[in-house]
Amino acid sequence: MDITIHSSFLPHTDPEASLAFYRDVLGFEVRLDVGYEGMRWITVGPVGQPSTAIVLHPPTANPGITDDERQTILELMAKGSYFGVNLATTDVDATFAKLEASDAEVVQEPTEQPYGVRDCAFRDPAGNMIRIQEAR
Repeated sequence: MDITIHSSFLPHTDPEASLAFYRDVLGFEVRLDVGYEGMRWITVGPVGQPSTAIVLHPPTANPGITDDERQTILELMAKGSYFGVNLATTDVDATFAKLEASDAEVVQEPTEQPYGVRDCAFRDPAGNMIRIQEAR
């Protein structure tokens, strides 16, 4: 069986701020930017890795959820406990420095974890947890 992860989804509350973070700070390329009824779905991914993408989507676009559920989703996002993604880099210290200089919200400085990885963590503009570990 040959299965890969093609795309992951992360919610956004401000498409322009999320676009600036993923494109300008992380250096991802924009692959699709689709608008529909005042909402936007933005697909980004690492340059040179066309088979890996993140789709930034409106978190409450599902017509089947209630107003209370919508409010809960937005509250969880604001706390940073709704969604997240793990990324990898060859130099976590340099990546951390670049992100810190961009005024991204730092959650954790580069740390050697007891489970065998060295990583750092940030929140994107929507509150999603972005963990970046050093590829060894």
